[in-house]
Amino acid sequence: MNGTTAQRHYQNVLQVFQDYYQLTKPRIIPLLLITTAASMAIASAGKLDPLLLLLTMIGGTCATASAQTINCIYDSDIDYQMERTRHRPVPSGRVQPLHALIFAIALACISFAVLAVFVNLLSALLAMSGIAFYVGVYTHLLKRHTPYNIVIGGAAGAIPALVGWAAVTNTLSWTAWLIFAIVFLWTPPHFWALALMIRDEYAKVGVPMLPVVTDNIATARQIWRYTLVVIPSTFLLIYPLHASGVIYGAIAFILGAIFLKKAWVLLQNPNDKQLARSLFLYSILYMMLLCAAMVVDSLPLTHHLIETILALANIIRG
Repeated sequence: MNGTTAQRHYQNVLQVFQDYYQLTKPRIIPLLLITTAASMAIASAGKLDPLLLLLTMIGGTCATASAQTINCIYDSDIDYQMERTRHRPVPSGRVQPLHALIFAIALACISFAVLAVFVNLLSALLAMSGIAFYVGVYTHLLKRHTPYNIVIGGAAGAIPALVGWAAVTNTLSWTAWLIFAIVFLWTPPHFWALALMIRDEYAKVGVPMLPVVTDNIATARQIWRYTLVVIPSTFLLIYPLHASGVIYGAIAFILGAIFLKKAWVLLQNPNDKQLARSLFLYSILYMMLLCAAMVVDSLPLTHHLIETILALANIIRG
């Protein structure tokens, strides 16, 4: 084999790996995993077993990747019609649907095996329910048939929080369900901001996203209403659940204030795609930093630091 042929073969192998990697929509996965980590941190009171975290992340990654791959197969027809998605592996023809399906099934099997064997059965079953809900309910039943697809479909993206809690405790508590609810309520304003940005593309392929079937004003109004609900809900972790404390509360307050401001500005200018883009990008940062705050607040070191500060304050007052 000459050098040119060897180089071409090497490039082809790399392209195959890259195509299958792209099938999983890898940019979505970290955001889902950080909700898992946050839930695990609170469930373990900040004393998280690194191996348990790693195994849960592996299982969660494979489950999410499986669901996204099946979504790529199912939506390949509309992906081909949109310039933004036309070059994805399946609509472009670089990966055959059958091969992608085999890949998705393999990922689901790996996810279930890792979680069931090394974590617990409840977390494995929850991960599988996430795949089933995302594919069966959101992608098949809702996405092409109702403008409120993402409202109900958002439950699929919130399930990783339940997986994380179950991984640590092998149960589900009110706190776990609240974290689920926070992600669930955050999803519509996050996704509708994106829909405002690419409204014309959704209209072109007949996907009835909210701004397509109503208008930008109605969509911005819904974004504002959901934001008014999700921001207060984040403080329920402090009271009445007492799952998080002052550090989380301070960060959640600042992040929430910025979110409300951006949603309000968009409400005043619903046709401004740059404002929609700004809200969309911030919503991602918001969820990542909010979950990071949950983790930091749960750490024993944080609790010790707060106790020390309070003790010093009492000495100064005293």
